[in-house]
Amino acid sequence: MGCLGYCRAGRTTQIFRYGSHSGEEPPISGTRGSGAIFFSRCTLRCVYCQNYPWSQEGSGETCTVEELAGILDALRAEGCHNWNLVSPTSWLPMIVEALKCVRKAGQNLPVVYNTSGFERVETVRAMAGKADVYLTDLRYASSEDAARGSDAAVYVQYARAAVLEMWRQAGPLVVDAAGVAMRGVICRLLILPGLAREACASLEWLAEQIGPKMAVSVMAQYTPTYRAIGQVPWGRVITRAEYDVVCRAVERLGFTEGWIQDFGAAPGGKLAGFNMSPRRKTE
Repeated sequence: MGCLGYCRAGRTTQIFRYGSHSGEEPPISGTRGSGAIFFSRCTLRCVYCQNYPWSQEGSGETCTVEELAGILDALRAEGCHNWNLVSPTSWLPMIVEALKCVRKAGQNLPVVYNTSGFERVETVRAMAGKADVYLTDLRYASSEDAARGSDAAVYVQYARAAVLEMWRQAGPLVVDAAGVAMRGVICRLLILPGLAREACASLEWLAEQIGPKMAVSVMAQYTPTYRAIGQVPWGRVITRAEYDVVCRAVERLGFTEGWIQDFGAAPGGKLAGFNMSPRRKTE
């Protein structure tokens, strides 16, 4: 009792930063930005984590439920399209209470549950009716690489089960007249060095289990950082050949919804979503 768990989260919510964010997929960022809240701590320990100051080292400020509700209100007042909860899993009891507070006051925006995918099905089920859009990852297709890269040998079984529950709840991506996401699931596939075939395996699994209507976001932005520097295979960027094999898998499997990130695009300080080419025009 009273001991901190794996993610090192306590009883008081911790936030690294928040504000209008334009670096997500187009239906999330829209024209006015996504109301992103970057929560401290994480359920994974990725050797290549680009957010390590707050996800691994715990940088950030604590806030009460009332203060978190105030942040949600401020993002709405700023004109953001949604409330984008980035790595929220460690803090869900407090987040749910804060959402209740703002909604009781008549304030509402679509809630984006932005996760690494390493979720218990029970956690995702508990978010039914609370999350509108799931922005999730399928990072690995083998337990060995999940253990080496993120200290999570059971990642594949948990992440795949979570995606199926997200799809059951939210289904295909639905956007409004301006192309902004209102509900649905987007699955990100970050191409990792040496693991392009794993991204292809995840695409094959999605095509078989859900079908090509799943909106996929293929990301080519991997940059060695944190503990990845000097480690094989994590200590290099992906190659054009690795990128091409994943792009071919998207075409071969018939995915029609989503985006493929440009190869070699410079991050420019954004966390995700820059220079992403749409698989189709949003309607």
